[in-house]
Amino acid sequence: MPAGLVRSAWAYRGFITGSVKREFQSRYQRSALGAVWIVIYPLVMMFIYTLVFSKLMKAKLPGLDSEMAYSIYLCAGMLTWNMFSEIVSRSMTMFLENANMLKKLSFPRICLPIIVTLSACINFSIIFGMFTVFLILSGNFPGLIYFAILPVLIVHIVFSVSLGIILDVLNVFFRDVGQFFAIVLQFWFWLTPIVYPISVVPESLRFLIMFNPMTYFVGAYQSILVNTPWPYLANFLPVLLITIAMVMIGRVLFRRRMGEMVDEL
Repeated sequence: MPAGLVRSAWAYRGFITGSVKREFQSRYQRSALGAVWIVIYPLVMMFIYTLVFSKLMKAKLPGLDSEMAYSIYLCAGMLTWNMFSEIVSRSMTMFLENANMLKKLSFPRICLPIIVTLSACINFSIIFGMFTVFLILSGNFPGLIYFAILPVLIVHIVFSVSLGIILDVLNVFFRDVGQFFAIVLQFWFWLTPIVYPISVVPESLRFLIMFNPMTYFVGAYQSILVNTPWPYLANFLPVLLITIAMVMIGRVLFRRRMGEMVDEL
């Protein structure tokens, strides 16, 4: 993010933190259990995956004998995908949803993507924290390699936000973009090795999976938490280059079209 945008966002940090807090509170204010639902969801998800796939179906990953390996593999993939999906889906409509505020209030427009990202990161942190506790209690914590997730997470977030901004700008001018991408997201999920290992994909089709940037993100989380090798950086280089390119495209679209977008809204 350019220095000017960073300074603008920092100057409005109160607005950003207040918006994130209000959003978090409004999500659960009419619920009897409130924010407890954030904890209940990952617990239920992990219980179902462990019971169904590890205990009932006895699902195992190729080359691994642990009965918990597939459940951990699936949870890691789902959590990775859910964060990506939340950031992109919400970013894609943030200008349309805040059209009145954009017209009436003067504030750095970069605040909106930051608010969306922080909200998604808080949700991810809580759920992934519960997943980490599950790994520790079940005796499957990978050790120090666990912290190799941090650089992957940073690139993962930047990729998701950049894609969301690009789609949001396009969605303001072409409203079909949002509808179309919702369909694309469904196909994208199944083209990402989340519920299946890439080793089961026929060689003739595997190259399609490898063109998918989310394959590298999901694979990195799963590799760290299941197979516990240090990530092979050369394999992660393509998605890093894609992320840098998307940041540049998103920045250009955001800066050149912001004025037109307000009029279009």
